[in-house]
Amino acid sequence: MSTPDLSPQMKHMLEAGSRLREATDAEAILLLVDQQLDWERVRQLVGNASTLIATDEEAHLEGAADHGLKPVLLDVAGLPVHERLTQALLECVADELIAPEAEVVAVYSGFEAGTPDSVSVLRLEEHLGQLTSRDLRNLETKVPLETLKIVVDLAVEIGREGREGKPVGTLFVVGDTRKVLQSSHSTGFDPVRGYSRSERRLTDPRVREGIKEIAQLDGAFVVGADGTVEGAARYIDASAESVSVAKGLGARHWAAAAITRRTKSVAVAVSETNGTVRIFHNGEVVLRIEPFRRAMKWKEFEYEPPGATD
Repeated sequence: MSTPDLSPQMKHMLEAGSRLREATDAEAILLLVDQQLDWERVRQLVGNASTLIATDEEAHLEGAADHGLKPVLLDVAGLPVHERLTQALLECVADELIAPEAEVVAVYSGFEAGTPDSVSVLRLEEHLGQLTSRDLRNLETKVPLETLKIVVDLAVEIGREGREGKPVGTLFVVGDTRKVLQSSHSTGFDPVRGYSRSERRLTDPRVREGIKEIAQLDGAFVVGADGTVEGAARYIDASAESVSVAKGLGARHWAAAAITRRTKSVAVAVSETNGTVRIFHNGEVVLRIEPFRRAMKWKEFEYEPPGATD
């Protein structure tokens, strides 16, 4: 089966993207596609620019690498284009195809599926360094939004800063505290034991700084729905038999998946390898946040699609 020629519109979009990359000195071009293309012609149009090809179908990527293009396989079929772009950028950062602070020129179908009609400059620190409150509200959990925000912010800071110049991995398990404590045990030393509840609340900046100091200890932090740290250095006993995590993730992430499958908690895991923060719920990763040099910003969700009801 022969590969179809590029449409005139695709050619114009790629030429525009290539010129924009040169003008902005962006690190790469990201092409979001829904079919296999004439990769030789794509390479001719983008020149020597580092070019990322992202799609949901592995078959669409066939032959791309042979022409020096970088294939990126996604799992975001049916999602809005903004979320597909976000996931593509996350995958590229995770695979070290681009730097976390890079600028990328994206070519994609913004209005009509299958028709390339949009070219954008994406600054990763701005595009990925924000979460909306709705991202966390979408979790079907009884943990208050403000508590989740505090824990996620703390986890991102740990992932970004590490401790004393070294990367730090850690795990927070939030909510359903009684069952989480029943499904875990102390590793022998609990640094928060003996402190009053007011001295263990994450709403206090001094407590958050203290948690950063002990984040490198083995085991998980157990956090109540009100933001009180109920235990630290806890070993998760929940079986991981019925869960699965992505290849390359270690015991901390298996524990996060296992405890959120057994209980109604939310787990926030910080990867020691690269500082990536993953949020687990019902045994699965539901959000992933890459660490950036600047602090993550929360923004309120401002748009509701037509027909949305209160």
